[in-house]
Amino acid sequence: MEKWETIEKGPFKPTWESLRQYECPDWFRDAKLGIWAHWGPQSVPMYGDWYARNMYIQGSDQYYHHWRVYGHPSKHGWKDVVRTWKAENFDPGALMDLYIKAGAKYFCALAVHHDNFDNWDSKHNKWNAVNIGPKKDIVGMFREAAKKRGLPFGVTEHLGASFSWWTVNKGCDKSGPYAGVSYDGNDPEYEDFYHSNKDEYDKQKGSDFVWYTDNSRWHNHWFDRIKDLIDKYKPDLLYSDGSVPFDRYGLGIIAHLYNTSIKENGGINRAVYTQKDSNPLVYTVGVLDVERSVQKDKFPYPWQTDTCVGGWFYDVRQKYKSAKQIIEMLVDIVSKNGNLLLNFPQRPDGTLDDECIDILNKMAAWIKINGEGIFGTRPWYVSQEGDTIVQPKYRFDEPEVEYTPGDYRFTQKGNCLYAFQLGWPENGIALIKSFSAGGGGPILRLMHIEKVELLGYDGKIDFELTREGLLLTGLPEKRPVEYAHCFKISCK
Repeated sequence: MEKWETIEKGPFKPTWESLRQYECPDWFRDAKLGIWAHWGPQSVPMYGDWYARNMYIQGSDQYYHHWRVYGHPSKHGWKDVVRTWKAENFDPGALMDLYIKAGAKYFCALAVHHDNFDNWDSKHNKWNAVNIGPKKDIVGMFREAAKKRGLPFGVTEHLGASFSWWTVNKGCDKSGPYAGVSYDGNDPEYEDFYHSNKDEYDKQKGSDFVWYTDNSRWHNHWFDRIKDLIDKYKPDLLYSDGSVPFDRYGLGIIAHLYNTSIKENGGINRAVYTQKDSNPLVYTVGVLDVERSVQKDKFPYPWQTDTCVGGWFYDVRQKYKSAKQIIEMLVDIVSKNGNLLLNFPQRPDGTLDDECIDILNKMAAWIKINGEGIFGTRPWYVSQEGDTIVQPKYRFDEPEVEYTPGDYRFTQKGNCLYAFQLGWPENGIALIKSFSAGGGGPILRLMHIEKVELLGYDGKIDFELTREGLLLTGLPEKRPVEYAHCFKISCK
């Protein structure tokens, strides 16, 4: 029997044509903000992302850190580190309460990273968090906490690239006292963890690795693992770290996700699949994800940015984004028809550090006042105004910008327009030029404005529709929020 013959029966077939009939569910379009626990054994060293790969690359920071703290990777490898992950203070309920207060409308848990360690009770991989390390079903515990609080629950899989990403464990030092001594990934006893990818390692020498291998056995194994994940936890969202993996195997997983959701939800597909290929022939089978970057302007389809307040895994060296930067990023993304999926790195024991908690509390204070201009909204006629435009130059680019009072981002809901002004006008006057007599202004000027409010301020805001735009006066001396204040423009 072919793999795709085992998928849940339903309207979606494992073909591009069938899956392009997908429509993004309203819950995702309304949600706008998700929190992500990008957490696993790579948090144990507290020394950053891709640790399980870089520890096997002589000369890297993580290689030297590993040698000094744990021992040389020929003697003390990743298999030994994962056993020390205990998650002893992991409290998913307390974390979920904190995330909801900060505005999270969905939650995602990392199910498996490139290090081939499953955070669930895996049917096809003994190297999982129930058998080894925490002895806990991390995914299951997160799911229970999210569902108990009414949050849609997602899982992220980074397994597809693992076979190629982790060839470096088959190497050895090229110089020094351990020159020529094989790393522990060469030990056949642990091939089920480190992969039987020696041929891939030999093929990749001297070049960057290919993200997705052409190894057909790995394609089959990936399919079995991810299907097991869907079957056990019925996620509302599945994220792949890359494009759709492995042709029809990947299409089969997407069809299985959607058909399973239809079965579980009375004939309605609530599931979202995200991947990173920006070709519209690909991303229309689900939702386009843009890692650590944004769209330059309003996008015709719902999309998602995934990013982190710092590094992906906990790193004692990492500088965090400020709450101001995160809120301004959220406003910019939502105005362009997107969602923000934001990771707060957990320490190996499962807790957040004080700085993360402070950022979450600042987000909560802002959301309490301005959330109505974010959640449940849709893009407006124009998404942005002003000279300060976020324009990434390349993938994984998050340019820091300094906004001025002339910079706005817009959303709409019902008969209300929300105009987020990203800089504070010290003269107490705001001018929204999108209502000017030129350009698209005449269309916008047909709107009958009843009232303008400044969210978080009880005083009256005076408004006048002038040739230059919508003129707002009577602003308070003090900004009602520290950043990205919002004008609510009620129309007939």
